[in-house]
Amino acid sequence: MKNVMISLAVMGAFGLSMPAMATGLVAIPAAGFTGTAYTLCNTTGNFGSSTPTQPTTGANNTCATFPANEATSPVSGYTLIASTNRNAVIGGITVGAVSDRVWRNTAQTSCIFGARFTASNIDWDTATTGTQYFEVNDIARGGFGSASVNAGYYIQATNASPVYRIGRTFTSVQHRAYKYDTAANKLLLGTNYLDLPTANSVNTALTGEVTGIGPTVVASTTSATQDAIVNSNWIDFTIDVAYVDDDGGSNIVSAMTYVEAACDSSAVSGWVKTGAIRLRQTGQENTTLQEISIDGYAPPGSTVP
Repeated sequence: MKNVMISLAVMGAFGLSMPAMATGLVAIPAAGFTGTAYTLCNTTGNFGSSTPTQPTTGANNTCATFPANEATSPVSGYTLIASTNRNAVIGGITVGAVSDRVWRNTAQTSCIFGARFTASNIDWDTATTGTQYFEVNDIARGGFGSASVNAGYYIQATNASPVYRIGRTFTSVQHRAYKYDTAANKLLLGTNYLDLPTANSVNTALTGEVTGIGPTVVASTTSATQDAIVNSNWIDFTIDVAYVDDDGGSNIVSAMTYVEAACDSSAVSGWVKTGAIRLRQTGQENTTLQEISIDGYAPPGSTVP
């Protein structure tokens, strides 16, 4: 941990980006990375359009951690001090739940904020023909100001979505495969889509094509939608979770996502902030752009948004 913080200090002084380390939380600088707010984590599965390869201690493990279980901190020396389940509701319909957790170190100077989404078997848009399962493509977490933070994830279930990228940004950027009709097409990137969005001007919650597409339609966008400016107050995790996905997958649970940041010894009950957790449906296939705002733990004294 000491070495990570030294690296962060050097990186901040010279404005350099640092490549993500394999196995363990990675540094997410307040200034983002070179030309982008994001860094890549699991690069298999084309952001969930195809079946990803889960991380192991030997492969596909950038940003991944391997604690003994979900209740155990991903970093030694931390104790679980809060664990709350929060409903994810859109249009009056509960589409899933978020497990919101906090671990704190012995010195009471640093905390790890965890969030995991579990999808429910429910139609959230009854006005549309068929069953519309809410798909969470990003979990954004706020309240980190300009602090140095580390972030990562843990896969606690075989049907859990890994984290594909992590960004120091408020904006969740749509990612689409070329088509989602065949295994080969699911592995190809849609026209003008970027694994690492630029960081020029977009500061909205969501960016992408607003219309969903069918499985045989070529996914195409413009560079204007593939952009997310750096916002140091937010950490964005790109995942792919749905009870039933348009691409045929079924990752019902997200990874447990982690942000390690400074905190203090105050009572964690006072750390709950309105809208500190955002669940984003980014229209990866035949879905629309949607956001669910949920209360969540944030570092003491933080501001959200």
